[in-house]
Amino acid sequence: MTSKFLRLFLAAASFAISALAQTSSAATPSGAGTSPVAPAAAPAILGTKVAAINIEGAIFGSNEGRKEMEALQKKYEPKNAELKGQNDELEAMKKQLNDQGPKLNEEALADLKKRIESKQKSFDRSLQDFQEEINNQQQEIASKILQKMAPVIVKYSQENGFGMVIDTSKPWPQGPVLLAGEGVDITKPVVDAYNVASGVAAPAAPTSGATKPATPRPAGTTSTPKAPAPTTQPK
Repeated sequence: MTSKFLRLFLAAASFAISALAQTSSAATPSGAGTSPVAPAAAPAILGTKVAAINIEGAIFGSNEGRKEMEALQKKYEPKNAELKGQNDELEAMKKQLNDQGPKLNEEALADLKKRIESKQKSFDRSLQDFQEEINNQQQEIASKILQKMAPVIVKYSQENGFGMVIDTSKPWPQGPVLLAGEGVDITKPVVDAYNVASGVAAPAAPTSGATKPATPRPAGTTSTPKAPAPTTQPK
């Protein structure tokens, strides 16, 4: 997933830098009758410092990302409950096979095994479809937010002298970054700046006694935020 986020970020950052260049070009008056001037080159990143950002953590740790994920969680609660029921039924059948298998005649035993196999295949297909749908929804949320967050990252980097920003969404060896100390992590200030720019308020705290919905990890962590998933995993 990180490679997808990286491609999204590069595209969004390129768009942001291009927009900054066009704004700079438009602000510069040109003399009447002069030849058309070529578009201004994208502003160079002149900083020499290196920063690290958890792109996934920033997206899903922002107020907008948290709200989107809570809405996604709520949207799929019925499907999640349905899958849990299917899994519970499957586990009950497996327990029946384990407890009563030796006592069943050959025909009854074969029938039970066949029903378990059929239900397992059906459950596996449903679970895979569910996970793919969740991943697609999560990817759409990430893409939408990153398009708006990229200019904030570019602006923050320019203002603070960062010539390179690396993504630490995945720890090594899953990701390319071996080590990145907290002192170079800009995830939180970027999230804070984005929250202000977006104008999206933080999600409301759950009321007393209510079950708190699952939410992504806060910005600055290196773990990928979790999408809704069946409460009981198949054994």
